Amino acid sequence: MTAFHTLKPSTLSRDAFVQAFADIYEHSPWVAEKAFDLGQDPSIDEIETLHQRMSDILLSADHTSQLALINAHPDLAGKAAVQGQLTQASTDEQAGAGIHQCTAEEFSRFTELNDAYKAKFKFPFIMAVKGSNRHQILAAFETRIHHSVDTEFKCALAEINKIALFRLLTL
Repeated sequence: MTAFHTLKPSTLSRDAFVQAFADIYEHSPWVAEKAFDLGQDPSIDEIETLHQRMSDILLSADHTSQLALINAHPDLAGKAAVQGQLTQASTDEQAGAGIHQCTAEEFSRFTELNDAYKAKFKFPFIMAVKGSNRHQILAAFETRIHHSVDTEFKCALAEINKIALFRLLTL
């Protein structure tokens, strides 16, 4: 088990807890609120335990809440990235995957795939990009666009939970 480096969740007030973990799930502080409301004990001072708690909250949420959280995520290499409108975590994640180094042709391909994906699934393509490069992301995009809506919805939730773990590991 891995302890947090910068804080001890079990000692935080509700407000401090929510502030610390509000954006672990992109623009969705309700996950942190529910995680706190399940009770504070020393087990949540371990990243994996808190992550499991938060993952379970997302997976047990109603479809509308899950879809809202999926839709809170930015497009990969999308307009928000180009215009500098991402959260710091999203900016760092996309930059770490080299998305900011895309050629004009690669940006064009990302735009085409983002548009086609959203037209088909009615939500953005989600991928935990840490450890990937832009070529691997484009390849995943081109594979997953052929999935069913149900498969991609479940995949998006799984990817969001991976992103959350990566974000927790930075704290």
